[in-house]
Amino acid sequence: MEKMIDSTAVRAGDRLQESIHPPLSEWEVVQEAHRCLYCYDAPCTKACPTRIDVPSFIQKITTGNFIGSAKVILEANPVGASCARVCPTEELCEGACVLSEERAPIRIGDLQRYVTDWIREQGVDLFTSGMPTGKRVAVIGAGPAGLSAARELALFGHEVAVYEAKSRAGGLNTYGIVPFRLPAEVALWEVEQVKRLGVVIRTGVRVGEDFPVEKIVNEYDAVVLAFGMGGVPLLGIPGEESDGVWDALEFIERVKDGRLPEVGKRVAVIGAGNTAVDAATCALRIGAASVTMYYRRTEREMTAYPSEYDFAKSEGVEFRWLCAPVRILADGRRVRGVEFVRMRLDAADDSGRPRPVPIPGSEFTVEADAVIRAIGQSRRTELVDRLGLTHDDGVIRVNEQMRTSHPKIFAAGDCVFQKGRGEAMVVEAAEQGKRAAAAVHNLLAGGSERSGGEQDG
Repeated sequence: MEKMIDSTAVRAGDRLQESIHPPLSEWEVVQEAHRCLYCYDAPCTKACPTRIDVPSFIQKITTGNFIGSAKVILEANPVGASCARVCPTEELCEGACVLSEERAPIRIGDLQRYVTDWIREQGVDLFTSGMPTGKRVAVIGAGPAGLSAARELALFGHEVAVYEAKSRAGGLNTYGIVPFRLPAEVALWEVEQVKRLGVVIRTGVRVGEDFPVEKIVNEYDAVVLAFGMGGVPLLGIPGEESDGVWDALEFIERVKDGRLPEVGKRVAVIGAGNTAVDAATCALRIGAASVTMYYRRTEREMTAYPSEYDFAKSEGVEFRWLCAPVRILADGRRVRGVEFVRMRLDAADDSGRPRPVPIPGSEFTVEADAVIRAIGQSRRTELVDRLGLTHDDGVIRVNEQMRTSHPKIFAAGDCVFQKGRGEAMVVEAAEQGKRAAAAVHNLLAGGSERSGGEQDG
């Protein structure tokens, strides 16, 4: 029995590390790069939130200048290696490619991945910190937005300390994106590049608990808030305290750490965003025989990227629309099923999407050995309130320079991500971190900006 369990774990581990999108060979990369038209005022660059000069990095590939190519990418996007794997390129740079209408678009994401993987394997340092300014900046949160802000601030020459609650930096790139999409070592390499600029990253520190928030505000010349959201909210239904009910982010984190959860044969995933897809495909790859995603709206309203939806279906995930859970059934404390009610769509709610309404008498039950809730993330309001910042239900208000209602506090990433905008993107967080860093530098260099507390971000 032990050998069978071990072999099952080995097979699951192999599938978890098996990339969903194998890398191109060097020959394929060069051939693909030669397809580029090197457009003037390139639409692919305009479509990238971090404004990577795509024609420039691709042209450098054709001459074998991989270092120069990587510098173009990473200069614009400090987490460009991660974004090469997780960006919805079909909606951004590749979607804007002028070749997409007549032929296939340039495989920009694959080219970016090849170059950033190459530079990672070579161990080349591309950047050096700026001349010291004598100014100190604290960054709270070491996810994509925090790392991006810290990298930029170090290049400006400021002394930067990053405070991170988790034991490792990288945020969701390290913990919350499945390994067959983004291996942890890629995210941790990006962390190391920031540290090599002299940035101090203090992990395992919860600001407000382990370190007084007032001390940070008083001791630093500026502060950038870049913490993420909290865990997945409870469903608010009977039975969800049963064994076998998982928070999707906790589930993915355990998988990524190699602590594979027991899911049994039948898994129900509640939600239809990118995290829900990650959790569902993870469950299949660690041994579930069937995984079904249940969503209270329709396919049209789901927030997962189209590519994620297609991937989930290709992996064997099934979908059930217009269904909402009302009760989790258990034998003792172990999940055995879920009771759902069918829904209909009514007028739009605050998110701008049709509001789902239960249909009386339409309840039905499905068998399940595990339930994964993936219905978004809660907001962390305690720290925001302690700082006295203006916010909307935990969403910090910022102006165009990412400045909050406090004159020396800026914010970027998930903590300013507004509801109803679909799924937050890593590349957007990176760009916001850059913008926050530029605004901080302007402030510390003697510039002036008005407070952002009177306007929405």
